[in-house]
Amino acid sequence: MNRTKLLVLQVGVGLAALVLWHVLTTSPILGNPKQIQFFFSTPVDVLARVVKEFSTTEIWRHLWITLLETILAFLTGATGGILFGFLFARRELLAAVFDPYIKAANALPRVVLAPIFALWFGLGIWSKVALGFTLVFFIVFFNVYQGVREVSPVVLANARMLGMNERQLLRHVYWPAALTWMFSSLHTSVGFALVGAVVGEYLGSSAGLGYKIQQAESVFDVTGVFAGMLILAVFVIVIDAIVTVIENRLLVWRPGPATSVQA
Repeated sequence: MNRTKLLVLQVGVGLAALVLWHVLTTSPILGNPKQIQFFFSTPVDVLARVVKEFSTTEIWRHLWITLLETILAFLTGATGGILFGFLFARRELLAAVFDPYIKAANALPRVVLAPIFALWFGLGIWSKVALGFTLVFFIVFFNVYQGVREVSPVVLANARMLGMNERQLLRHVYWPAALTWMFSSLHTSVGFALVGAVVGEYLGSSAGLGYKIQQAESVFDVTGVFAGMLILAVFVIVIDAIVTVIENRLLVWRPGPATSVQA
């Protein structure tokens, strides 16, 4: 599909959602508009609050703190997931021994870990980074592990027949095979890194977007809550776009999707 047409459709869906939101909260379709606005606000008020927030310098400090926590959680979690994913995929005995422990650790509710991390690392950024790390690590780990294990035995046999050593196999066979799986997980991990940072800020912090949302909720400021969520949504889209650019540069060799030929 043409990129311009796709962008128009995407923007159209967003505008349609805003129009529907505005109609349902300002007209008596679902009841008294004032009562509905108490719970859902209106898109006009939310957008006005976002503009007001960005007209001050305070919001930039909160954005920077959340961005820093997200980047650190994303980088540490993704790096750990990639390294351990490769290691466990190439060492079957190691993977077999630690398999139940990895599954048990992945099953732990992350919200339960947040107070523990706050106790261990304090209310600064590192407790949020630790929470984001636990969310990112397992997503990347399982995808990289599966990507390496999915390498075709025929390709491996041919590579070894051509005289490749383990280092060359890692660079020319295993790494390209895992890249697609890895970037698929990284797109998801960006959102989870942000979730870890925001949840940590929400549960205990003095700065960040999660702190701003918690402050708005504490005084029943629904407009402030929705404004914070809108800023978070744009935040994720921007970071995901950066990951997409990096992915396209590294996976330039990957063939594009098949297109149907019409008569």
